[in-house]
Amino acid sequence: MFHNNPYFSIMTCPLEVLKTRLQSSGLTLRPVFQVQLGTLSGTGVIRPGTVTPGLLQVLRSILEKEGPRSLFRGLGPNLVGVAPSRAIYFAAYSKSKEIFNGLFVPNSGVVHMSSAGVAAFVTNSLMNPIWMVKTRMQLEKKARGEKKMNALQCARYVYKTEGIRGFYRGLTASYAGISETMICFLIYETLKKQLAKSQFASPNGEKEKGASDFLSLMLAAAFSKGCASCVAYPHEVIRTRLREEGSKYKYFFQTGRLIALEEGYAAFYRGLIPQLIRQIPNTAIVLSSYELIVHLLGEAK
Repeated sequence: MFHNNPYFSIMTCPLEVLKTRLQSSGLTLRPVFQVQLGTLSGTGVIRPGTVTPGLLQVLRSILEKEGPRSLFRGLGPNLVGVAPSRAIYFAAYSKSKEIFNGLFVPNSGVVHMSSAGVAAFVTNSLMNPIWMVKTRMQLEKKARGEKKMNALQCARYVYKTEGIRGFYRGLTASYAGISETMICFLIYETLKKQLAKSQFASPNGEKEKGASDFLSLMLAAAFSKGCASCVAYPHEVIRTRLREEGSKYKYFFQTGRLIALEEGYAAFYRGLIPQLIRQIPNTAIVLSSYELIVHLLGEAK
């Protein structure tokens, strides 16, 4: 959910392209033959199957066939969407928290989860067209030297072929992904409370926040994001499939059922490794920066 700052976006763009390619139905599966032992007779039965190419194989394929510039596909929309998405998210989170504090036990888990859910809902609804164009650009496979679409051409093409509705493909999967944000925030806020208690119980008592406190918050954020990503990751795969051009994937549950039937449940976790490498440090930095800003503003009052 937390999109990167510009430098982070540029550095991690290849990981995002690899993740999107691994999630897509266009990924070429390598045929293999599996030997299954018969339970009674002990004889082996050879069955055809497929193996998903790994991260490095997909990387090698992109570099050989499309060139290194393809690893930065979709960077334009990503950079355009970074600041507004984060601003919308934190503004909606703060406002929701104010409202929910008046309805539930102030600063309780319910408040944090509800606020995170509302903030994610608002951000996804407003930013989906930009992320849709980004995904389309990342999925576009053109050989070296072939003309690739830029963001405006891609947006124009989506509008021409699918109309306004085309920009909202995958939005239902993004809404399902709100669970990831809520799980992340719930774990993070719980850990934060525990850290605050242990800090208060320490001999120094309530002293100024030091570097070690922010490091603890960064680790708490990293752990929270890792857990949440693993639990909610399948929605990412479904969202990428829904955004594919002219695909057989139409609706959220229909897409999930098709993937499970045709590729098995392991397909829901394709591209998880680059996602974790990208998101865990990013979330740790974003959340601890947010805490630092809140702390400094509180001191300034």
